[in-house]
Amino acid sequence: MVLRPRASAGRPLLVLVVAVLVLLPPPPQAAGHERHERHDGPVAVGAEVARLYDEAGRATDAYEQGRRAAAAQRATAARLQEELGEKRREVALLYDRVGEVARVQYRTGGSLAMTARLLLADDPNEVMRAQRLAGQAARSVNRLMEQARAAERRLTVAEQNARAAWHALDLRTSRLAAIKRGIEARLVSAQQRLHAEAQRSVAAGRCRGTVRLGRRDGKAPGGRGAGGRGPAWVAPVTDYRLSARFDSAGGRWSHRHTGQDFAVDLGAPVRSIGAGRVQSVSCGGAFGIEVVVRHENGWYSQYAHLSAPGVGKGERVRTGQWIGQAGTTGNSTGPHLHFEVRLTPQYGSAVDPVRWLREHGVRLRE
Repeated sequence: MVLRPRASAGRPLLVLVVAVLVLLPPPPQAAGHERHERHDGPVAVGAEVARLYDEAGRATDAYEQGRRAAAAQRATAARLQEELGEKRREVALLYDRVGEVARVQYRTGGSLAMTARLLLADDPNEVMRAQRLAGQAARSVNRLMEQARAAERRLTVAEQNARAAWHALDLRTSRLAAIKRGIEARLVSAQQRLHAEAQRSVAAGRCRGTVRLGRRDGKAPGGRGAGGRGPAWVAPVTDYRLSARFDSAGGRWSHRHTGQDFAVDLGAPVRSIGAGRVQSVSCGGAFGIEVVVRHENGWYSQYAHLSAPGVGKGERVRTGQWIGQAGTTGNSTGPHLHFEVRLTPQYGSAVDPVRWLREHGVRLRE
Protein backbone atom coordinates (compact mmCIF):
# COMPACT_ATOMS: atom_id res chain seq x y z
CA MET A 1 0.00 0.00 0.00
CA VAL A 2 1.37 3.40 -0.96
CA LEU A 3 0.52 6.24 1.46
CA ARG A 4 0.18 9.66 -0.13
CA PRO A 5 0.51 12.67 2.21
CA ARG A 6 -2.21 15.33 2.03
CA ALA A 7 -0.94 18.77 1.18
CA SER A 8 -3.36 20.35 3.66
CA ALA A 9 -1.69 19.13 6.85
CA GLY A 10 1.80 18.57 8.23
CA ARG A 11 0.98 15.85 10.80
CA PRO A 12 -0.11 13.08 8.34
CA LEU A 13 3.16 13.50 6.48
CA LEU A 14 5.15 13.25 9.70
CA VAL A 15 3.31 9.98 10.43
CA LEU A 16 4.22 8.81 6.90
CA VAL A 17 7.91 9.58 7.48
CA VAL A 18 7.93 7.48 10.65
CA ALA A 19 5.94 4.70 8.94
CA VAL A 20 8.34 4.50 5.98
CA LEU A 21 11.39 4.30 8.22
CA VAL A 22 9.74 1.67 10.44
CA LEU A 23 8.42 -0.47 7.59
CA LEU A 24 11.76 -0.66 5.80
CA PRO A 25 13.63 -3.79 6.84
CA PRO A 26 16.66 -3.18 9.06
CA PRO A 27 19.95 -3.01 7.16
CA PRO A 28 21.83 -6.30 6.92
CA GLN A 29 24.81 -6.53 9.22
CA ALA A 30 27.81 -4.69 7.89
CA ALA A 31 30.83 -6.68 6.80
CA GLY A 32 33.04 -5.20 9.49
CA HIS A 33 30.76 -6.41 12.28
CA GLU A 34 30.18 -9.94 11.05
CA ARG A 35 31.61 -12.84 13.03
CA HIS A 36 34.03 -14.55 10.64
CA GLU A 37 33.94 -18.31 10.54
CA ARG A 38 36.45 -20.80 9.27
CA HIS A 39 35.41 -22.43 5.97
CA ASP A 40 37.02 -25.72 5.05
CA GLY A 41 36.14 -27.99 2.16
CA PRO A 42 33.58 -27.91 -0.67
CA VAL A 43 30.55 -28.44 1.58
CA ALA A 44 31.35 -25.48 3.83
CA VAL A 45 32.25 -23.12 1.00
CA GLY A 46 29.15 -24.17 -0.96
CA ALA A 47 26.96 -23.44 2.05
CA GLU A 48 28.72 -20.08 2.44
CA VAL A 49 27.95 -19.17 -1.18
CA ALA A 50 24.29 -20.12 -0.70
CA ARG A 51 24.09 -18.03 2.47
CA LEU A 52 25.73 -15.03 0.78
CA TYR A 53 23.34 -15.34 -2.18
CA ASP A 54 20.48 -15.12 0.29
CA GLU A 55 22.07 -12.15 2.09
CA ALA A 56 22.77 -10.38 -1.19
CA GLY A 57 19.14 -10.87 -2.24
CA ARG A 58 17.83 -9.42 1.01
CA ALA A 59 20.28 -6.50 0.85
CA THR A 60 19.24 -5.77 -2.74
CA ASP A 61 15.56 -5.82 -1.80
CA ALA A 62 16.15 -3.45 1.12
CA TYR A 63 18.27 -1.15 -1.06
CA GLU A 64 15.65 -1.02 -3.81
CA GLN A 65 12.86 -0.41 -1.31
CA GLY A 66 14.80 2.44 0.29
CA ARG A 67 15.66 3.92 -3.11
CA ARG A 68 12.01 3.88 -4.20
CA ALA A 69 10.87 5.40 -0.89
CA ALA A 70 13.46 8.19 -1.18
CA ALA A 71 12.38 8.91 -4.76
CA ALA A 72 8.73 9.07 -3.67
CA GLN A 73 9.55 11.53 -0.86
CA ARG A 74 11.66 13.60 -3.27
CA ALA A 75 8.69 13.80 -5.66
CA THR A 76 6.37 14.67 -2.76
CA ALA A 77 8.68 17.49 -1.63
CA ALA A 78 8.81 18.87 -5.19
CA ARG A 79 5.00 18.78 -5.51
CA LEU A 80 4.53 20.46 -2.14
CA GLN A 81 7.07 23.11 -3.14
CA GLU A 82 4.97 23.89 -6.22
CA GLU A 83 1.77 24.04 -4.16
CA LEU A 84 3.50 26.28 -1.66
CA GLY A 85 4.49 28.67 -4.44
CA GLU A 86 0.89 28.78 -5.70
CA LYS A 87 -0.42 29.46 -2.17
CA ARG A 88 2.08 32.29 -1.71
CA ARG A 89 0.95 33.85 -4.98
CA GLU A 90 -2.64 33.57 -3.76
CA VAL A 91 -1.77 35.35 -0.51
CA ALA A 92 -0.04 38.11 -2.50
CA LEU A 93 -3.22 38.64 -4.57
CA LEU A 94 -5.31 38.81 -1.40
CA TYR A 95 -2.94 41.42 0.00
CA ASP A 96 -3.55 43.46 -3.14
CA ARG A 97 -7.31 43.20 -2.67
CA VAL A 98 -7.05 44.32 0.97
CA GLY A 99 -4.97 47.24 -0.22
CA GLU A 100 -7.62 48.20 -2.74
CA VAL A 101 -10.32 48.17 -0.03
CA ALA A 102 -8.12 50.34 2.22
CA ARG A 103 -7.48 52.80 -0.61
CA VAL A 104 -11.22 53.10 -1.35
CA GLN A 105 -11.94 53.78 2.32
CA TYR A 106 -9.20 56.39 2.37
CA ARG A 107 -10.59 58.15 -0.73
CA THR A 108 -14.15 58.22 0.68
CA GLY A 109 -12.91 59.86 3.85
CA GLY A 110 -13.96 57.26 6.39
CA SER A 111 -16.89 57.79 8.79
CA LEU A 112 -17.13 61.59 8.27
CA ALA A 113 -17.69 61.17 4.52
CA MET A 114 -20.27 58.48 5.30
CA THR A 115 -22.22 60.91 7.48
CA ALA A 116 -22.13 63.53 4.74
CA ARG A 117 -23.42 61.08 2.12
CA LEU A 118 -26.30 60.05 4.39
CA LEU A 119 -27.33 63.71 4.89
CA LEU A 120 -27.17 64.52 1.18
CA ALA A 121 -28.51 61.24 -0.27
CA ASP A 122 -31.95 60.95 -1.78
CA ASP A 123 -32.18 57.39 -0.42
CA PRO A 124 -30.12 56.91 2.80
CA ASN A 125 -31.07 53.19 2.91
CA GLU A 126 -29.27 52.63 -0.38
CA VAL A 127 -26.16 54.26 1.02
CA MET A 128 -26.32 52.07 4.15
CA ARG A 129 -26.78 48.94 2.06
CA ALA A 130 -23.73 49.81 -0.06
CA GLN A 131 -21.69 50.42 3.08
CA ARG A 132 -22.70 47.03 4.54
CA LEU A 133 -21.72 45.28 1.31
CA ALA A 134 -18.36 47.02 1.35
CA GLY A 135 -17.82 45.90 4.95
CA GLN A 136 -18.80 42.31 4.13
CA ALA A 137 -16.39 42.32 1.20
CA ALA A 138 -13.56 43.53 3.43
CA ARG A 139 -14.31 40.88 6.06
CA SER A 140 -14.48 38.15 3.38
CA VAL A 141 -11.10 39.20 2.02
CA ASN A 142 -9.64 39.13 5.55
CA ARG A 143 -11.04 35.63 6.18
CA LEU A 144 -9.69 34.39 2.86
CA MET A 145 -6.30 35.86 3.65
CA GLU A 146 -6.19 34.20 7.07
CA GLN A 147 -7.18 30.86 5.53
CA ALA A 148 -4.51 31.26 2.87
CA ARG A 149 -1.90 32.07 5.53
CA ALA A 150 -2.92 28.98 7.55
CA ALA A 151 -2.72 26.82 4.41
CA GLU A 152 0.71 28.29 3.64
CA ARG A 153 1.92 27.41 7.15
CA ARG A 154 0.63 23.81 6.81
CA LEU A 155 2.23 23.45 3.38
CA THR A 156 5.53 24.79 4.73
CA VAL A 157 5.53 22.16 7.52
CA ALA A 158 4.53 19.38 5.09
CA GLU A 159 7.25 20.36 2.62
CA GLN A 160 9.87 20.48 5.38
CA ASN A 161 8.80 17.03 6.62
CA ALA A 162 8.92 15.56 3.11
CA ARG A 163 12.36 17.06 2.55
CA ALA A 164 13.60 15.67 5.90
CA ALA A 165 12.20 12.22 5.04
CA TRP A 166 13.83 12.35 1.63
CA HIS A 167 17.26 13.16 3.11
CA ALA A 168 16.89 10.52 5.86
CA LEU A 169 15.92 7.86 3.32
CA ASP A 170 18.76 8.89 1.00
CA LEU A 171 21.21 8.47 3.88
CA ARG A 172 19.78 5.05 4.73
CA THR A 173 19.89 3.99 1.09
CA SER A 174 23.56 4.99 0.88
CA ARG A 175 24.32 2.82 3.91
CA LEU A 176 22.40 -0.09 2.37
CA ALA A 177 24.33 0.32 -0.87
CA ALA A 178 27.62 0.08 1.02
CA ILE A 179 26.45 -3.05 2.88
CA LYS A 180 25.26 -4.56 -0.42
CA ARG A 181 28.66 -3.96 -2.02
CA GLY A 182 30.38 -5.59 0.95
CA ILE A 183 28.20 -8.71 0.72
CA GLU A 184 28.75 -8.93 -3.04
CA ALA A 185 32.51 -8.69 -2.56
CA ARG A 186 32.44 -11.56 -0.06
CA LEU A 187 30.22 -13.53 -2.44
CA VAL A 188 32.75 -13.14 -5.27
CA SER A 189 35.53 -14.41 -2.99
CA ALA A 190 33.41 -17.40 -1.89
CA GLN A 191 32.49 -18.16 -5.51
CA GLN A 192 36.15 -18.35 -6.43
CA ARG A 193 36.82 -20.79 -3.60
CA LEU A 194 33.76 -22.85 -4.58
CA HIS A 195 34.98 -23.07 -8.18
CA ALA A 196 38.42 -24.23 -7.03
CA GLU A 197 36.84 -26.94 -4.83
CA ALA A 198 34.60 -28.02 -7.73
CA GLN A 199 37.57 -28.33 -10.06
CA ARG A 200 39.37 -30.51 -7.51
CA SER A 201 36.31 -32.79 -7.27
CA VAL A 202 36.12 -33.16 -11.04
CA ALA A 203 39.86 -33.82 -11.30
CA ALA A 204 39.53 -36.54 -8.65
CA GLY A 205 36.51 -38.00 -10.48
CA ARG A 206 34.38 -38.14 -7.34
CA CYS A 207 32.14 -35.73 -5.44
CA ARG A 208 33.69 -34.51 -2.21
CA GLY A 209 30.45 -33.89 -0.34
CA THR A 210 26.83 -32.83 -0.71
CA VAL A 211 26.04 -29.18 -0.01
CA ARG A 212 22.84 -29.00 2.03
CA LEU A 213 21.47 -25.58 1.27
CA GLY A 214 20.20 -24.67 4.72
CA ARG A 215 16.66 -24.05 5.90
CA ARG A 216 15.31 -23.47 2.40
CA ASP A 217 16.57 -26.86 1.16
CA GLY A 218 13.53 -28.95 0.33
CA LYS A 219 11.07 -26.10 0.70
CA ALA A 220 9.27 -26.11 -2.61
CA PRO A 221 7.61 -22.93 -3.87
CA GLY A 222 4.63 -25.15 -4.63
CA GLY A 223 4.27 -28.40 -6.50
CA ARG A 224 2.92 -31.86 -5.84
CA GLY A 225 5.67 -32.46 -3.31
CA ALA A 226 4.34 -29.64 -1.13
CA GLY A 227 0.93 -31.04 -0.24
CA GLY A 228 -0.50 -30.70 -3.74
CA ARG A 229 -0.35 -26.89 -3.71
CA GLY A 230 1.28 -24.79 -6.41
CA PRO A 231 2.64 -25.80 -9.81
CA ALA A 232 3.75 -29.35 -10.54
CA TRP A 233 6.65 -28.08 -12.70
CA VAL A 234 8.98 -25.07 -12.49
CA ALA A 235 12.02 -23.69 -14.32
CA PRO A 236 15.37 -25.09 -13.09
CA VAL A 237 16.69 -21.63 -12.10
CA THR A 238 14.94 -18.38 -11.20
CA ASP A 239 17.34 -15.66 -12.39
CA TYR A 240 18.84 -16.47 -15.78
CA ARG A 241 19.48 -15.61 -19.41
CA LEU A 242 18.88 -18.28 -22.05
CA SER A 243 22.07 -18.97 -24.00
CA ALA A 244 22.85 -22.03 -26.15
CA ARG A 245 19.63 -23.62 -27.41
CA PHE A 246 18.66 -27.22 -27.95
CA ASP A 247 19.87 -28.74 -31.23
CA SER A 248 22.08 -25.75 -32.05
CA ALA A 249 25.42 -26.34 -33.79
CA GLY A 250 28.81 -25.20 -32.53
CA GLY A 251 32.45 -26.08 -32.14
CA ARG A 252 32.01 -26.99 -28.46
CA TRP A 253 29.90 -30.10 -29.23
CA SER A 254 30.77 -33.19 -31.24
CA HIS A 255 27.35 -33.19 -32.92
CA ARG A 256 24.58 -30.80 -31.82
CA HIS A 257 23.67 -29.27 -28.48
CA THR A 258 21.52 -31.68 -26.48
CA GLY A 259 20.02 -29.31 -23.93
CA GLN A 260 19.17 -25.74 -23.03
CA ASP A 261 21.82 -23.58 -21.37
CA PHE A 262 20.90 -21.05 -18.68
CA ALA A 263 23.52 -18.35 -18.10
CA VAL A 264 23.63 -17.78 -14.32
CA ASP A 265 26.13 -16.74 -11.69
CA LEU A 266 28.52 -19.30 -10.26
CA GLY A 267 26.96 -20.90 -7.19
CA ALA A 268 23.39 -19.89 -8.10
CA PRO A 269 20.84 -22.35 -6.65
CA VAL A 270 19.57 -24.96 -9.10
CA ARG A 271 16.20 -26.57 -8.39
CA SER A 272 14.41 -29.72 -9.46
CA ILE A 273 11.82 -28.97 -12.13
CA GLY A 274 9.42 -31.49 -10.57
CA ALA A 275 8.98 -34.10 -7.88
CA GLY A 276 10.90 -37.35 -8.18
CA ARG A 277 13.93 -39.31 -7.02
CA VAL A 278 17.62 -38.64 -7.66
CA GLN A 279 18.76 -41.14 -10.26
CA SER A 280 22.47 -40.31 -10.09
CA VAL A 281 25.06 -37.80 -8.90
CA SER A 282 28.43 -37.80 -10.68
CA CYS A 283 31.57 -35.69 -10.75
CA GLY A 284 33.82 -35.84 -13.77
CA GLY A 285 33.66 -36.16 -17.55
CA ALA A 286 32.30 -33.73 -20.11
CA PHE A 287 29.34 -32.67 -17.92
CA GLY A 288 31.50 -32.07 -14.84
CA ILE A 289 29.36 -32.30 -11.71
CA GLU A 290 25.84 -33.38 -12.68
CA VAL A 291 22.58 -34.54 -11.10
CA VAL A 292 19.94 -36.62 -12.89
CA VAL A 293 16.40 -36.86 -11.47
CA ARG A 294 13.75 -39.43 -12.41
CA HIS A 295 10.31 -37.82 -12.23
CA GLU A 296 7.03 -39.42 -11.28
CA ASN A 297 5.75 -39.34 -14.88
CA GLY A 298 8.74 -41.41 -16.08
CA TRP A 299 10.75 -38.57 -17.61
CA TYR A 300 14.28 -37.64 -16.51
CA SER A 301 15.93 -34.24 -16.05
CA GLN A 302 19.67 -33.56 -16.07
CA TYR A 303 21.49 -30.63 -14.41
CA ALA A 304 25.12 -30.35 -15.54
CA HIS A 305 28.31 -28.28 -15.06
CA LEU A 306 27.41 -27.74 -11.39
CA SER A 307 29.87 -26.45 -8.82
CA ALA A 308 28.38 -28.65 -6.08
CA PRO A 309 25.57 -31.20 -5.72
CA GLY A 310 22.86 -30.54 -3.13
CA VAL A 311 21.34 -34.03 -3.01
CA GLY A 312 22.47 -37.63 -2.91
CA LYS A 313 21.62 -40.62 -5.08
CA GLY A 314 18.24 -42.18 -4.27
CA GLU A 315 16.99 -39.11 -2.41
CA ARG A 316 13.38 -37.95 -2.86
CA VAL A 317 13.06 -34.39 -4.13
CA ARG A 318 10.12 -32.04 -4.41
CA THR A 319 9.19 -29.54 -7.08
CA GLY A 320 11.42 -26.49 -6.72
CA GLN A 321 13.78 -28.09 -4.20
CA TRP A 322 17.36 -26.88 -4.40
CA ILE A 323 19.43 -29.79 -5.70
CA GLY A 324 22.76 -28.13 -6.49
CA GLN A 325 24.67 -25.00 -7.34
CA ALA A 326 25.47 -23.78 -10.84
CA GLY A 327 29.09 -23.78 -11.94
CA THR A 328 31.41 -24.24 -14.89
CA THR A 329 32.83 -27.75 -14.46
CA GLY A 330 33.54 -30.18 -17.28
CA ASN A 331 33.51 -28.92 -20.88
CA SER A 332 32.32 -25.42 -20.03
CA THR A 333 33.49 -21.95 -21.02
CA GLY A 334 31.71 -20.03 -18.24
CA PRO A 335 29.18 -20.32 -15.41
CA HIS A 336 25.90 -21.77 -16.64
CA LEU A 337 23.46 -24.60 -16.14
CA HIS A 338 23.20 -27.20 -18.90
CA PHE A 339 19.69 -28.62 -18.59
CA GLU A 340 18.18 -31.61 -20.38
CA VAL A 341 14.87 -33.46 -20.37
CA ARG A 342 15.38 -37.11 -21.33
CA LEU A 343 13.36 -40.20 -22.16
CA THR A 344 15.96 -42.31 -20.33
CA PRO A 345 18.71 -41.45 -17.83
CA GLN A 346 21.35 -41.87 -20.54
CA TYR A 347 22.89 -39.27 -22.80
CA GLY A 348 21.38 -39.23 -26.31
CA SER A 349 17.71 -39.50 -25.35
CA ALA A 350 17.07 -35.76 -24.85
CA VAL A 351 14.11 -33.83 -26.23
CA ASP A 352 13.73 -30.07 -26.62
CA PRO A 353 13.52 -28.96 -22.94
CA VAL A 354 11.98 -25.54 -23.67
CA ARG A 355 9.12 -27.11 -25.62
CA TRP A 356 8.72 -29.85 -23.00
CA LEU A 357 8.49 -27.31 -20.17
CA ARG A 358 6.03 -25.19 -22.15
CA GLU A 359 3.83 -28.25 -22.71
CA HIS A 360 3.90 -28.78 -18.92
CA GLY A 361 2.89 -25.22 -18.11
CA VAL A 362 6.30 -23.56 -17.68
CA ARG A 363 7.14 -20.66 -20.02
CA LEU A 364 10.74 -19.57 -19.87
CA ARG A 365 11.72 -15.90 -20.21
CA GLU A 366 13.35 -15.36 -23.59
